[in-house]
Amino acid sequence: MNSSILLLANLPEAAAHTARYAAALGRPLGLRLVLLHCYLYPVLSEPELLTAATEELDLNEAETMTALRALARSLPETTEVLEASGIVLDDVAAAIRRYQPLLLAMGLGPDQGLLDELLRSQVLPVLRDTHRPVLLVPAAATAAGPPRRVLVAVDGEPFTPNAAGLAVAPLLASWAAAYTVAHILPGPGEAARSSHLALADVQASGLLPPEAPLRLCQEIYSSPVAGILQALAETQADLLVLIARPRSFLGGLFHRSVTAAVLRHCQVPVLLVPEVE
Repeated sequence: MNSSILLLANLPEAAAHTARYAAALGRPLGLRLVLLHCYLYPVLSEPELLTAATEELDLNEAETMTALRALARSLPETTEVLEASGIVLDDVAAAIRRYQPLLLAMGLGPDQGLLDELLRSQVLPVLRDTHRPVLLVPAAATAAGPPRRVLVAVDGEPFTPNAAGLAVAPLLASWAAAYTVAHILPGPGEAARSSHLALADVQASGLLPPEAPLRLCQEIYSSPVAGILQALAETQADLLVLIARPRSFLGGLFHRSVTAAVLRHCQVPVLLVPEVE
């Protein structure tokens, strides 16, 4: 039914920011919001340290659930809070089976603390394994409503979104945004020809509204990260769409760790759309 957005809500400050943004994205289609709180406990070799850390996290979990329920009440959209109690992979899989979300969402905290590390090591692999679109919202993102300028960054290789990726097409169309395709090239070569082929690939993918005019932004950079960030600056886009290929989902797009590098510097939300395997 794809009538919801599933938000992995473990960092209260990131969850509030991300929930408000995700609610705004889904508002044109009337999507409900599901806040899933998974328990993330550290693996420590010393029993004394593990006991202390677990007790502290138990207190934090109770505070987090209270904050999430208050957040749900503050949102105008239909919002449900789920308290998970098992293995992260099982909790997310069960929520996906129950709600069939259109996409998954997660907020990125402003620091590199323990919980952020747990999210990177335990939650991101779960997202990778779901093969569903993933919305990552950095702490620096300031957008409060649906995007008005969307940038789709591609590397020039043909791509076909998987079924879950194509399912977000109506959502993208509902925003009435302006769309730009950024083709990142390592050198000039046959730049003009290859960029227009890249534009045609995006048009043929079915991801964007067929009637929407597409602007082409061509960037020649030895670093794809620098090219993407430059394209974002030039177009003043408020949402970045990246194609997540099966061989590199959440690990790299054009080469290893491009996604992570972009997220470290990106000031706008990033939507990862998986390709067919």
